Amino acid sequence: MLKVGLTGGIGAGKSEVSRLLVSYGAVLIDADRIAREVVEPGTPGLDAVVDAFGPGILTPEGTLDRPALGAIVFADPERLAALNAIVHPLVGARSAELERAAGPDAVVVHDVPLLTENGLAPLYDLVVVVDATPGTQLDRLVRLRGMTESDARARMAAQATREERKAVADLVVDNDGPREALEPQVRALWSELAARAAGG
Repeated sequence: MLKVGLTGGIGAGKSEVSRLLVSYGAVLIDADRIAREVVEPGTPGLDAVVDAFGPGILTPEGTLDRPALGAIVFADPERLAALNAIVHPLVGARSAELERAAGPDAVVVHDVPLLTENGLAPLYDLVVVVDATPGTQLDRLVRLRGMTESDARARMAAQATREERKAVADLVVDNDGPREALEPQVRALWSELAARAAGG
């Protein structure tokens, strides 16, 4: 099994790279998706979050009210640390479970937005960084995701810099151009990953 950490700044195109890798045969473990799963209604994770932050973080339907929780934790580093102490171990356990199910010859791609920020590079056999210039990121966030420019800049500023991400990268995918330029790069990346997984 080859464990790959895939990361990149917001708007760099990491999701598109992971989608292409899956189409070639990679097993994707998406940290964000798992983080949502472990706090769905009826889970011990949601119970623990409600115990820590109170019932005000639930919607009338009983699901997690993410904006309400975000308003609490993003203004207070201690509260954010408390939330992470609940959610991160659950995400880690579920990721390990999915990894075990992938099989010995699999290329397992962990999509981890904050890999650099959280110092997670040593957990993987290799780290792939999807890279784009800040100008390209900003354009995609405003044009494709409908963010305001100030919102997009704030989100980008809260993440690691390009230089910090590249410092932990074993391989870099340049996604500064059009989508057509991305596919051949990801195909070559897949060949490399598959060869490494096979011991080549």
